[in-house]
Amino acid sequence: METVYIKTPLGIAKIVGDQNGLSAISVKYDGEVSNTIPAILQESVQQLSDYFEGKRIEFDLKLNPKGTDFQQKVWRELENIPFGKTMSYLELSKKLGDVKAIRAVAAANGKNPLWIVVPCHRVIGSDGSLTGYAGGLGRKKWLLEHENPSAQQSLF
Repeated sequence: METVYIKTPLGIAKIVGDQNGLSAISVKYDGEVSNTIPAILQESVQQLSDYFEGKRIEFDLKLNPKGTDFQQKVWRELENIPFGKTMSYLELSKKLGDVKAIRAVAAANGKNPLWIVVPCHRVIGSDGSLTGYAGGLGRKKWLLEHENPSAQQSLF
């Protein structure tokens, strides 16, 4: 398993993976940035950098997150939420076939180990509120605004 720490606009991202794919991406506010990038993680670092620079709206990376079968099912569904769009926890539960599983779906969403690449930040409350986010609501708001900036209004 290889690890690299990179600087992002939201803090220092920790990326962990091997030849089987990425197993974790997380963020913290500060820390040391890696001097070298392991070869196996170079593509993930590049794609994340492109995302933050506004050059990428989809990720094409081999993923290998660890979780229960149910968590894996939820995380796969998260990958279907398009860039710039959001979905409520209720809508996500419906897509997964069980509206009553909303709390379990929310819990699985919160355990997503692949920050940004599996876009759990795109899941919001049914009323449009920014509910829960492991990285903090400020980061969730930033990510949603990054993906869907308000159109500048014309003065004419």
